[in-house]
Amino acid sequence: MDRLEQLLGDRGRAVLATLKTDGRPQLATIDFCYDAEARVARISTVDGSAKVANLRRDPRASLYVGSADLASYAVAEGEVEISAVAAAADDATVEELVDVYCRIQGEHPDWPDYRAAMVRDRRLVLRLNVTRFYGLVR
Repeated sequence: MDRLEQLLGDRGRAVLATLKTDGRPQLATIDFCYDAEARVARISTVDGSAKVANLRRDPRASLYVGSADLASYAVAEGEVEISAVAAAADDATVEELVDVYCRIQGEHPDWPDYRAAMVRDRRLVLRLNVTRFYGLVR
């Protein structure tokens, strides 16, 4: 793993950039988990958000992560796969949302409530398949 990829760590907070219909970037602050071996960043979000609409139209995205002092940064670029919308507390999407939550936050105090909320909120998983990194490490 190179130094740029190390800035991502295995989880964190970042800015996700997608493309609006007019070509300008749409930016959203998100929490993510990253699998360096698979080179995939996963993000939990709700169906109907601007980022999901943008990615359904154009799957290209960039994920910006800065160091605490902002002296270093990394950008991960690639295309996003969008999971199905959570439809049942025990479906594959909810199972993946549970895994994403655990990797970012740890254990949840009430898994049945969490699972029900994922369905109620119409959540899904964005999977950014990273093909390129750029940035600056100081």
